[in-house]
Amino acid sequence: MERAEFDRRNILGMAAGAAGAVALPGFARAAIDPVADYRTPYKHPKLVLGGSGIAGEFDAKSVDCPFVFSANGKFYLTYVGFDGEGYQTGICESTDLLHWTRKGMILSRDPNDPVTRYNVACASILRENELQSPARLVKIGGRYLAAWHAYPGAGYEQGAAVIGLAWSDDFLHWHRGPVILRPEDGAEWERGGLYKPYLVKEGDTFYLYYNAKTTGTPWVEQTGLATSKDLKTWTRHPGNPLIRNGPNGAPDARFASDPVVVKHHGEWGLFYFGRANDGPCRELLALGRTPTSFEKVDEVLIDIGAPGSIDEKFAHKPAVIYHDGALYHFYCAVSGKWPNDTRGLAVARSKPWRAVRSAQSDEPGAP
Repeated sequence: MERAEFDRRNILGMAAGAAGAVALPGFARAAIDPVADYRTPYKHPKLVLGGSGIAGEFDAKSVDCPFVFSANGKFYLTYVGFDGEGYQTGICESTDLLHWTRKGMILSRDPNDPVTRYNVACASILRENELQSPARLVKIGGRYLAAWHAYPGAGYEQGAAVIGLAWSDDFLHWHRGPVILRPEDGAEWERGGLYKPYLVKEGDTFYLYYNAKTTGTPWVEQTGLATSKDLKTWTRHPGNPLIRNGPNGAPDARFASDPVVVKHHGEWGLFYFGRANDGPCRELLALGRTPTSFEKVDEVLIDIGAPGSIDEKFAHKPAVIYHDGALYHFYCAVSGKWPNDTRGLAVARSKPWRAVRSAQSDEPGAP
């Protein structure tokens, strides 16, 4: 039996005895229920960002892969835009985490580069590790550091993607560095291509989490780790993949993908999404005592919605930020049927949306 499942069964009795007594502070709730501070059960019913619909724009068709942080008294959300030919990366700005204004591209494809001539997706920027933090960015040598991945072919995720780094002085203009991880240099589980990288720095070590796929069809995706001391030489973890596919019928039987890693009360949490065979993609969680060892939680954090909802098909690809006593969990919501589905960004949070009113909106469901 996995530790997370064991903990939940044994602490439920303790929690039941304390029910109705007093409201417990965050650290006490976490001791009773280690998943409590990670849950965001209250979905906002509308997309917070969709495809622009403007012909010729990089995000005309759809948006995907959120990453959220705060800076200069505002919130920022990077995302991947799809124009029918490939992926490029944009950024938007907000004062309330619900209403977003597009600010343009921050990383664009290069027609003269064989790696990024069709696609380049800035997946994460180095930020604070703590779950309950404002998610402020962290500079290395006076500059911001990001991780990107790129598929070599035109179209939607075509070819075996690679991972690289990028640097910026203002997080709006980025200089793309060389490739640091290639699928052909890894084990069989990642030979089909590398997906979303997520950067973490703990002590003097950089941790680069990423998911990858096998070759062939249908492929499977799992999550692994590479580490570095100098950002130049990267070593794949000997225990890869860290998050493996579950057994047949498990919510991550085929995909265990798109890691986001945070620290909480001295331990570690890894958000990811799972897919059960050809079923829906849903948000999951694993917990660990170190940044290299995790055990899956037997719970779906964010499930797909009812028919007709914005996430009736998929609810996946996590990004989190803590603000005003609430955890916000951004994700990619998909509805409809491929290739005419609707793919955009959605958000759920740990507090009901009516708990706080937005200064910018009086619509039902506003925060």
